[in-house]
Amino acid sequence: MLIPLVDTFKQLRYQIAHLDDGTLSSEYPELALFIQQYSLKLAEVLEDLPFIYQFLYVYGRKSEATFTRFRNEIERFALWTWLVKGTSVLNLKREDIEHYIDFVVDPHAHWCSDSVQWRFKQKMAQRIANPKWRPFIGKDTKPSQQSLNSTFTALNVFYKFAILEEKTFANFVPVVKKNCPYLIVQSQINQPDTLSDLQWEYVLKVTEELAEKQPDLERNLFTLACLKGLYLRISELSERANWSPVMSHFWQDADGFWFLRVMGKGNKLRDVTLSESFIEYLKRYRLYRGLSALPRVDEPFPIIHKLRGSGGMTVRQIRRLVQHSFDLAIAALAKDGFKEESENLIAATAHWLRHTGATHDAATRPLKHLSEDLGHAKLATTDQIYIQTNIKERAKSGVKRKL
Repeated sequence: MLIPLVDTFKQLRYQIAHLDDGTLSSEYPELALFIQQYSLKLAEVLEDLPFIYQFLYVYGRKSEATFTRFRNEIERFALWTWLVKGTSVLNLKREDIEHYIDFVVDPHAHWCSDSVQWRFKQKMAQRIANPKWRPFIGKDTKPSQQSLNSTFTALNVFYKFAILEEKTFANFVPVVKKNCPYLIVQSQINQPDTLSDLQWEYVLKVTEELAEKQPDLERNLFTLACLKGLYLRISELSERANWSPVMSHFWQDADGFWFLRVMGKGNKLRDVTLSESFIEYLKRYRLYRGLSALPRVDEPFPIIHKLRGSGGMTVRQIRRLVQHSFDLAIAALAKDGFKEESENLIAATAHWLRHTGATHDAATRPLKHLSEDLGHAKLATTDQIYIQTNIKERAKSGVKRKL
C-alpha cells in the first residue's frame, strides 16, 4: 500500500497536531489507516513520522521550495525504508542507503506514475488521499545527475538534523555519495541552457503581437521581460509565505536609476537594476492594468496579478504563463519553417530565460555588476556559469598548438 505521507506545508502543522493528539483519522482517514496497519508490523513508524514532520517543518519555514524538494525525497525514502527494509529510517546502515540509491535509479513499476498526481484533496471536512499517487514519476526515465544530487542532499541534511536532535549517531550519506557508481564527476565544459537568438525573438515577438488582440497576454509579456531582462527566478516573482512581490518594490534613486527589490535564495534581499528597455515594458504592463506609467512608493498591487481573485501568483501559475508563450513560439517557428528551432524549444523551461538574459549580457557588463543582479554570493559562480574565463583562456592558449 503506497500513500503520501505529507501534505502541503500549510497543512503540515495540522498533520503534526493530529498526530500529537491522536485525531489524524478525523482529517486524514487513509493516512491514519496506513499508520495503524504498519505500526503493528513496525512500531518505529510511530516514532519516525513525527520526526520527519518536525524536520520538514523546520526547513519548510525558510522556503516553500525547499520544503517541497525535501518532502518528495524524504517521503519516498521513509516509505522504502518501512515497506522494503522493514526498519526505522534512523537505523539504516551504509549498505542500506546504497540499496536505496539502487532503488531510486530503478524503482519497482508499482512505485511509479506516468504523470504528476495530486496528493490530498479536500472533501467535506477531510483530506482524501489520491489512490493514483506514487513516489516516483516515469519508470522508464532514469534520474538525471541533478536529481540524484538532490536525493543525496536531502538525505544528508536529514541525517545531519537527526544527529543534532540526538536521534541517531551516524550519517553514512557522504560516503555513499562519494562511492556512488551512478554519479558522474563533472569535468567537461558546461554551458547554461539558453534560448537561441531566434527562439527568444519568436517567444517575445509572438506574445507581443498577439497581446494587441488579446490584452490579457500583456501579463505573459511582462513576465517574460522580468525573467529574461532582470535575470529573475520564477520564485522571486511569486507569492510566498514570507514575501509578496508588489509594485512598491520598484524604486528610483536620487540619480533617476530604477531598481527592483526581490527576495532570492536563502531569504536574501537584493536590488536588481532596471534597463531602459525593461522600463518600457513595465510602463506598457502597468497601463494595461489601469495604473500610472511608473510605480509609486506606496503601491500594494502584486507585480504579477491574477485575472480572477486577489493577491499574487504562485510559482506554478507563473510557469504556466511562460509555457503558454513558449507554446505559441513553438507553433510559429514550425509554421515559418524553423523545424529544428521549434523542436529544441519544446525542452525549454522558464529558468532558461534567466540564463539567456545573463548569457547575452555577460559580453557587455562587468562581472561584478552581473553577479550582483543575479544574486550570486560569489563572483566565481557567475564566472563559472556565464563568463568561463579559465575555459576561454585555455582555449586561446591551445588553439595555436602545432602537431
